[in-house]
Amino acid sequence: MEKFLDAYIKRIQPLFTRISERTGHGLASAFLAFKFGLYANAIRECSDVSKKIPDGEPEKALLKAIAIVKANAESLEISQVSGGKGTAFSESERAFVAIQILPEKAEDPDTLELDNALILIYVVALLQSPDDEDPLEEHRKFIIRTLTNYKNALGFD
Repeated sequence: MEKFLDAYIKRIQPLFTRISERTGHGLASAFLAFKFGLYANAIRECSDVSKKIPDGEPEKALLKAIAIVKANAESLEISQVSGGKGTAFSESERAFVAIQILPEKAEDPDTLELDNALILIYVVALLQSPDDEDPLEEHRKFIIRTLTNYKNALGFD
């Protein structure tokens, strides 16, 4: 799944060049706060960074990813196990996510949406925030494990 992630990064790289380093840092902060279970911080970081995303098609998918992570963080902050229900990528936004399977084909559609959101945020932050490369690289295995969960659905043996 390493090669799959590398190919996704390469595919996404030219699409998000309008994201500034500062915004990339905000994305990294949101990802890391969520990953470490600092949900109040993740909510704040998602709110702040969403205001800095420029208009455009790929950016709409990134905004949706931020909204999905924020909704999940809000649910987890109040100890709800499942969050983000009703927040999902549209058909056009789905072109920018890593795991391109239909939600109805997934065992848990809400988890699929969250996984895609976290991966998209991670990759854009990795590409656009050089200062955060080291801390983000420490979480590459998490991204690989997440992708591995969808290995069969993606058609890999």
